[in-house]
Amino acid sequence: MDDDADDIFASAAMVAPAPKDAFPSIERPAREVYQKVRDELLLDGVARMNLATFCTTWLEPEAAQLMADSVAKNIIDKDEYPQTAEIERRCVALVADLFHAPDPAHATGVSTTGSSEAAMLSGLAAKWRWRARRAAVGADTTRPNLVCGSVQVCWEKFARYFDVELRQVPMPGGHLLTPEDALAHCDENTIAVVATFGQTFTGLFEDVAGIAAALDDLQARTGLDIPLHVDAASGGFVAPFCAPDVLWDFRLPRVKSINASGHKTGLAPLGAGWAIWRETGDLPQELIFDVNYLGGNMPTFTLNFSRPGGQVITSYYLFLRLGRAGYAKVQSAAYTVAQRIAAGIRDLDRFELVFDGEPEHGIPAVTWTSKDGDDSVLFDLAQQLRMRGWLVPAYTLPPAQESRAVQRVVVRHGMSVDMADLLLADIRRCLDDLSALPDGVHLAAAGASGFNHDATPRVADA
Repeated sequence: MDDDADDIFASAAMVAPAPKDAFPSIERPAREVYQKVRDELLLDGVARMNLATFCTTWLEPEAAQLMADSVAKNIIDKDEYPQTAEIERRCVALVADLFHAPDPAHATGVSTTGSSEAAMLSGLAAKWRWRARRAAVGADTTRPNLVCGSVQVCWEKFARYFDVELRQVPMPGGHLLTPEDALAHCDENTIAVVATFGQTFTGLFEDVAGIAAALDDLQARTGLDIPLHVDAASGGFVAPFCAPDVLWDFRLPRVKSINASGHKTGLAPLGAGWAIWRETGDLPQELIFDVNYLGGNMPTFTLNFSRPGGQVITSYYLFLRLGRAGYAKVQSAAYTVAQRIAAGIRDLDRFELVFDGEPEHGIPAVTWTSKDGDDSVLFDLAQQLRMRGWLVPAYTLPPAQESRAVQRVVVRHGMSVDMADLLLADIRRCLDDLSALPDGVHLAAAGASGFNHDATPRVADA
């Protein structure tokens, strides 16, 4: 038997390989196994240097403590944890107020594991509303379709899982869904048009107000009443504070539902999302289950069931902790860092900026492409930066623009100006190293920057 006084790296667990393919037969001391697993995790990248992800990578100690305090709370069990349920209700009201819902105190919404689940719930509600309208007049209900840009893989999942035709609009030129292109794909079977408010490819906001106006005009001309859903996974918790005059939320009557990611610009830990509906009637009652669970009846509308309550509790902490003024301060700082990076990229005179991190146009992010059309430098630079610990993805744009590649940095809470300067210094150093390579030699094949495009830029929850 190992002696607790022994040096941990002389213990039995450390001088034999860990089981990898067969379930272990014996138990081990906690401190040895902890060290073994912790050491393996050293091979992961440093989360805060991952400039591909939109997700929170820094928490205040108090927020982290609330997560630890709540690790055993099952948010689905509202009878056993009634105060967690009340905190969830408050959060829904606060987010609805932020998004200008007509009656925030009685808002209809749910917390989710992320904005992808929230998007699917919103899509289901749109499908059920469309089917009810069609059935009421004896029309066919077997061919629903959804119109969106070719941006988020969560809508591809929704369409496949829930038997909806996905009409993904090609996005040439401005790589954004335009009102004209959206309307060209709509018909009587369209359950909703999705506008992306904070596009994952570039960080830009789509023209939600313009799409809403086009749908209003379509109804006036044809009688087709097609709802608008806003996928605000990334933009929902920045625009209200840093671009309040941009119209994208429930101030537009055409907007019937919004999904947002609490664990992105909402600053909450991973596993937090929100689905909010404009009014109670926009969420069909048939989708809400009344469940008898652990001694109490409760309504539920989620794709998941049991899940931890800490993310919602920590979201509430952040709403109370920061308020509108605090969120504005935090998000403005992120935009300041993004614009510093944009200025540094511009000064290199090697790249063309696609998005420079202006709050009125998108989220705190910077996107660029090669100035001379040679995309290989983007993929090589991504590969070279990995050697310094930075994950700065390079990838091709949607199918209509596959010949064009971009590189993107997402600036999150926790990135300082000093970190931005370190990144820019490393970019300059890496470009110098690449210039020293013989002609025709590249570190990475085009599209192979060690970055899975389907897993990050196209997923609302990435």
